Amino acid sequence: MSIRHSGDVGSDSRVIDIIAGARPNFMKVAPVIRALKKRQASGSSLRYRLVHTGQHYDPKLSDSFFEQLGIPQPDVNLEVGSGTHAEQTAAILTRYERLLLDRPSALCLVVGDVTSTMACAIAAQKLCIPVAHVEGGIRSGDWTMPEEINRMVTDAITNWFFTTSENANHNLRLAGVDEKRIFFVGNTMIDTLLANIDRLRKPVFWEETGLRKGRYFVLTLHRPANVDQSEGFRKLLSAIGDGTRGLPVVFPVHPRTSKTLKQLGDIPSNIFLVEPQGYLEFNYLVRHAKAVITDSGGITEETTVLGVPCMTMRDNTERPETISIGTNELIGTDPSALLPALECLFAGNWKRGGIPEKWDGRSGERIVEELERLLCRNGSTAAGSV
Repeated sequence: MSIRHSGDVGSDSRVIDIIAGARPNFMKVAPVIRALKKRQASGSSLRYRLVHTGQHYDPKLSDSFFEQLGIPQPDVNLEVGSGTHAEQTAAILTRYERLLLDRPSALCLVVGDVTSTMACAIAAQKLCIPVAHVEGGIRSGDWTMPEEINRMVTDAITNWFFTTSENANHNLRLAGVDEKRIFFVGNTMIDTLLANIDRLRKPVFWEETGLRKGRYFVLTLHRPANVDQSEGFRKLLSAIGDGTRGLPVVFPVHPRTSKTLKQLGDIPSNIFLVEPQGYLEFNYLVRHAKAVITDSGGITEETTVLGVPCMTMRDNTERPETISIGTNELIGTDPSALLPALECLFAGNWKRGGIPEKWDGRSGERIVEELERLLCRNGSTAAGSV
């Protein structure tokens, strides 16, 4: 575990631990850090300590995001590295607990639904440090997804919930969460997208692959149901190759997916395999694509705001507002279901979609406003009960 000493780090009643462990986390914490710095410049007593668990250790999946999004280097890196779910959870619990015992904070702010989110929330609550969950309350209903277990465990021990949608608010109310602990703030992922929309840039392979705006697809696949079985994965790629009518399909390959790809041999000639992309390059690709085919949840939020058609190869989603309001459609994992969706797209009949409430680029500011009220009220921390 490495610790970088700075003016924001220490045992103080106003220090907030901001936890980042995997690629999606970085996009979600950046607006909160930016808003905290702005409030500090105006005299706020809030301070923060950025804790990177090291859950993703590939520089392409972590270091480049800190650089591109202007996130400062972490004050603490727990350096847990790879391992099974249990191994990573145990390492994060042990190392974060050690940090808190040595230098406690006033609050543990976790984001999203990765292993780091759950493990740090548990460690903090065991030491009577309150937890706030950015993106609390979202549910897919699918217990086979590790992320769903992480969400449920984290929300069961969260003090304050910062939510992205009324769907999330509804889920929390059904679970018996008091309305006073729910803060509907919007989506920090969209804060980051809108803050960087004019900085998006072409990837280095743009010219050599002959990409043109609106004349290619973006593909991302990493979930076990789609990529772990080589024959099923082969059929899915074949359906994508056939259904996209010869247009280029740019496929940034997740480390998990690359293992199965090596077993497949030949894939459709219009599918171009590329390395994982930086934030600015990937979202340039998404912004100018004809459509996105994915099994990710977060990407469906970005396509919704960008107005790009999105096809989700899953049987469920924790972000239903991207379907009911946005440009996303749930296709399922059966490759045969993809062709009708692509035909609808090529016929010009894809829905236009809209933007959900409070996805306006100000979510980080709303979160910090509430944190200041909660932590600085009457000069003391007011944790409340779970």
